[in-house]
Amino acid sequence: MMPVSMVGRAGELAELDRAWSTVVTGRRTAPTVAVISGDAGVGKSLLVAAAVDSFSPRPAVLLSGAARVHDPAPYDWLAAVLSGRDTSALDLPPDALAWLAQQPTAPRERYAPGALLRLAVRTVRLLVGAGPAVLVVEDLHALDPASLNLLGELAAAAELPALLLVATRPAADAVAPDLAARALARLCGVPGAVRQRLGPLRPAEVAEVLTQVYDGTRPPAALVRSVCARTGGNPYALTELLAAHAGQEPAALLRSPVAPASRAPAEPLAGGEVELTSRELEVLGCLVAGMSNKQVARELGISVRTVTVHVSNLLRKTGAASRTEAAIWAVRHRLPAPVDG
Repeated sequence: MMPVSMVGRAGELAELDRAWSTVVTGRRTAPTVAVISGDAGVGKSLLVAAAVDSFSPRPAVLLSGAARVHDPAPYDWLAAVLSGRDTSALDLPPDALAWLAQQPTAPRERYAPGALLRLAVRTVRLLVGAGPAVLVVEDLHALDPASLNLLGELAAAAELPALLLVATRPAADAVAPDLAARALARLCGVPGAVRQRLGPLRPAEVAEVLTQVYDGTRPPAALVRSVCARTGGNPYALTELLAAHAGQEPAALLRSPVAPASRAPAEPLAGGEVELTSRELEVLGCLVAGMSNKQVARELGISVRTVTVHVSNLLRKTGAASRTEAAIWAVRHRLPAPVDG
């Protein structure tokens, strides 16, 4: 792997290592929180991975989850953590655990929201055990409201020996900006919280990357300026540019356009401009209720393949970039109400 992501991040890595040491030495009763934010492509996830890989001693437990953009549901972060994990030894109600894990055969929700939250916190506590543990949260900006609430509870939980590592885009870029902003304020308000904001690489750092890639040959200043202008110093865009011209001379970096680091999220259409069929409205109601495709199929008595087609049509018609965004669009436009439990 090219050394793009970690150039210029030594200070951040050292700070995360110090945060881990507070967990290992038991200097805090509540988890230590580290929030890493930045635009798409600046290397948030790679920084998290590099930090975890360098921690000493190694975490006894690593729980990692991300927003399930293509199949989100309440507590999608926890569902991702539990995916493929043997939970038979956990002292939890089997039906509640199946629901939190979003198993296809899980029963519909039978717990009050407060009870589910307590069960979710207890699940994480049982998984962490005596620790020390690292809880990795990817893409907080795309998480569902229940997951955001769970993370806030975990950050303030007593006697939980864990480092809570959160990677996110700015709240303004989130699926639900207000919810994300409140969640970030809650996490960053924890005593001793670490907050890192990753930006683009500076020209000297771009020059360092080019020097490493081209066998120690220091690039001309004009080349560095041009590469900075073309990529905006974005590590992802820089990596793409270098990969596209691997094995060629440095001057090749100036010959063709570089792909943008990310695209802007789709802008949902106004409610009055969207025409949905009655079946699409039913499927949308299921998405608002947080159901997976299999759960929607069971609820409406149709095939999973048919559900997939309806979801695809909903994303296209509403201009939503994900199922979660489509559900939030529906709530904002009061259309439709969630299906009855």
